[in-house]
Amino acid sequence: MNIRSVRLLAMAVLLLASPALAQDTDAERLAAGLRPFFEVLSNNEPFTLSATVQAPIDGKPIPVELRLARFDDQSFDLDVIHSDYSVRLRRRKDLTAFALPHHKVVFLGRGHADKADHMLPTGLIERLISPASTVGQYAPLVIKNDIAVVAPLLLTVAKLEFDAKANTWSAGKDVTFSFADEKSLELTVHGMKSTLKRTAVEKPLAADDWAGFKAVDLDRSELERQLVRGIRRATEVLAPSKALTKPDQKAKAVAHGELRWIGGQRVVLLSGTPEQIGTAHGQLLGDEAARCIDSVLYSFGTFQTIRTGHWFRHDLEQAYSRLSPHIPERHKQETRAMAVALNLDPKLAEALNVFPEMFHCSGFAVFGSATQGGKLYHGRVLDYMTSIGLQDSATTFIVAVDGKIPFANVGYAGFIGSVSGMNAKAISLGEMGGRGEGNWDGVPMATLMRRALEECTTLDEVMNLWKTNPRTCEYYYVFADGKTNRAVGVAALPESIEFIEPGQSDPRLGDGIKDAVVLSAGSRLQELRSRVTKSHGQIDAEVAQSFMCRPVAMQSNLHNVLFVPEDGVLYVANADHKSPAAERPYVKLNLNELLGSMKVVTQK
Repeated sequence: MNIRSVRLLAMAVLLLASPALAQDTDAERLAAGLRPFFEVLSNNEPFTLSATVQAPIDGKPIPVELRLARFDDQSFDLDVIHSDYSVRLRRRKDLTAFALPHHKVVFLGRGHADKADHMLPTGLIERLISPASTVGQYAPLVIKNDIAVVAPLLLTVAKLEFDAKANTWSAGKDVTFSFADEKSLELTVHGMKSTLKRTAVEKPLAADDWAGFKAVDLDRSELERQLVRGIRRATEVLAPSKALTKPDQKAKAVAHGELRWIGGQRVVLLSGTPEQIGTAHGQLLGDEAARCIDSVLYSFGTFQTIRTGHWFRHDLEQAYSRLSPHIPERHKQETRAMAVALNLDPKLAEALNVFPEMFHCSGFAVFGSATQGGKLYHGRVLDYMTSIGLQDSATTFIVAVDGKIPFANVGYAGFIGSVSGMNAKAISLGEMGGRGEGNWDGVPMATLMRRALEECTTLDEVMNLWKTNPRTCEYYYVFADGKTNRAVGVAALPESIEFIEPGQSDPRLGDGIKDAVVLSAGSRLQELRSRVTKSHGQIDAEVAQSFMCRPVAMQSNLHNVLFVPEDGVLYVANADHKSPAAERPYVKLNLNELLGSMKVVTQK
């Protein structure tokens, strides 16, 4: 099911309102059909709703069975049954069970529920739907009003039309629905068919009755918070409001930090000790960091739990326990200070900062005979997770830690590591993820990247940093030095490291291209090689940016960066909710000028 289908389904089911003029007969007809379903959302009576959804996945209709049963003001069941991933949720007064039948595991939440993010049936829909989503702006109106009031409003806002001959309602070309009887609704959204029925209430089963399942005990507040915040963040990503698509571009300054908007992008300037930088980071980017954390820990974490059968936070904490000895204390100090400013558990913040991301990316460096004037251009394409909304927290950081080399870090609020960066010594770096998740007895990739930005003045120093430190997983990199017009590709495993020089042929990458390092995979690699070869000798900043267009960049393209390290310049493009980064405008940032202006800010 693609995001468009999900968004249309959500909007069709929760279509809501603004003042409208409608014929009384249509309003009455619509109200009569919707009333049995509307009432289950607006009162506290027991009910059972079941649905069969034919979701088009990979071109084939895949059935998904859903069942929601409310028993009283403390208890309900929710079943989502799919051929590959299934979930059964049972909430009772003293226990919440989250079961994964395909893995034969059930997570049992005991104790008190979270005060804010709990799953009591009363008011649950309002807690699940974010006010920062378009759906969230209207859901309270439907829940708190009589259908006779709401039905006339739906007619105009959704532009509903009734076909008396077919006895069918439609909203444009993508949404049609009809009432088979007083307890059944048939809905088609963008080719996805579903049938919703109100059925008899059954006797609830015991929440801890899961014969043959492995039981994992959790704190109930953690379990319910995970699900509520994960779903709420998903509603923002699937149907973002203007608060996310057109955020207020307000500048802000605190001690040791400043938030600026440049070309519509967030740029945060930070300076001082690790603690001062971490505190300023949290103070300037509270909302953005919260969305980043919700995307990673709660939305992605819930999906990952369903996919693997392991509680995501447990896996994250286990990874951190192995990676922690290899993280510099100054980075831990910065993360803890940021967590305090965000009112977040410092241990959780530290664990989240080693989130084991598996990127599918591309990168290149061209110079000498390949470019106009011989200047080095280093391109970096990050293809990863636009689907969980990380673009809402996209931020370019300009960081000057006391005693360290200042640098630019193209990243995300709440995350202090680096995946794309350039320092004031004309060193630039970009990474590409491979395989090997679970090989975590070494320096986290994002920590090693940041250390290079803070510590290295030459390409040889960067290469030596990778050679002399224990590494994790499988990663590929492009490193460049604008002072000497040198670049190198890197294939790094925990047990080995290989450097690929410009012009060097490689069985994984093809024949060498003079004065160029080109890294990607599959058809994207072939397209990138073709673009570099065709423009060889004529490459400038504009041409280099064009190398990162689709299809070299994937639909999940989160950000693109073109570094011109000799000039201290970087061009940054970030995805939004409609388009990948490759289809968004680039903004030019001058690291040296921003660092110079930062000195004035910190003296205030």
